[in-house]
Amino acid sequence: MRTAATAGAATSAGARGPRQALFMAFERGGTVIVPMLALAALVLVIETLRPGSFTLERLGLKSTEFMTLALVATGQTIAVVRGGIDLSVGGTISLVTAIAATRGDDVAALPWLVFLPLIGLSIGIANGLIISLLQLQPFVVTLAMWSIMEGFALLVLPAEANTAPDSWTNAANGSLGGVPVAFLLLLTLLAWWMWFRGTRLANGIRAAGSSERAAFLGGVSPLRSNLAAYGLSGVFAALAGLFYAAKTGSGDPTVGTDYILPSIAAVVIGGVSLMGGRGGLVGVIVGVIILNLIGDVVFLLQLPSYWQPVATGLILVSVVMASVLVDRLSARSSLQAVP
Repeated sequence: MRTAATAGAATSAGARGPRQALFMAFERGGTVIVPMLALAALVLVIETLRPGSFTLERLGLKSTEFMTLALVATGQTIAVVRGGIDLSVGGTISLVTAIAATRGDDVAALPWLVFLPLIGLSIGIANGLIISLLQLQPFVVTLAMWSIMEGFALLVLPAEANTAPDSWTNAANGSLGGVPVAFLLLLTLLAWWMWFRGTRLANGIRAAGSSERAAFLGGVSPLRSNLAAYGLSGVFAALAGLFYAAKTGSGDPTVGTDYILPSIAAVVIGGVSLMGGRGGLVGVIVGVIILNLIGDVVFLLQLPSYWQPVATGLILVSVVMASVLVDRLSARSSLQAVP
């Protein structure tokens, strides 16, 4: 026979059950849910102001617009999950576009499709080595590397030049079976992430980002995780520079600077913790799309261009506050569920 206290506890648990389940769902996927809601709001506004904005053709053009940022944000995500940050992506992008603009001959340019990502890998590995061996802050190391690479980019190409190989431009702006190449690249990037996030290397990076000491005691090498995180960040920054050069047909020795803060903003909007150890690429790609659509909203509302950074900042703060609120509510609900 149930006592009054038992019945009361059962009633309280039953009332708390749906709420607890909701918070558990947010805890598992809240990093994606919050930016998804922000994206849905932007899509609704754009579709209201300009019906038919999201046809397959327009989506293809959009993917070409934001693919450069999506690539560099992928590498930034890995660095931030490791518990660091990579400002050198700006210098890497600039250097790669500068080199690409000096490869005017299509045949001679083919080996550079492999060599340019290796340059990014080398830059990233250098970052990881300096951070680990000298125990320096990632911010300082990557800031210095950004400046060095920007200098090399200006040595290679003192001014912007429209001399990238035509075959690269045709490929980047082309389509396969009616599907834009950039959209296929985006799907490939997401497929790669779905595989990579379950690998031992990714788990080691995530563990080191959560607690380097605990990860070390668990057998994860801080040096190896740094080399992997910053090496991959360098590779994706180089791929971003390569795609930019191919898309525009030009090289710019300073263009990488324009992608540093947006890549960090996309990572934050995407729910990646700046403290490291938590986050994924799906939310970051949503963040990239949000940043791209803000300009459309400003244009459709016929607002001055300076409203775009204002709107970006407001969305950034709103998404971060919403994510923090979800985390706190989830933690509070979990504590209340403990008998």
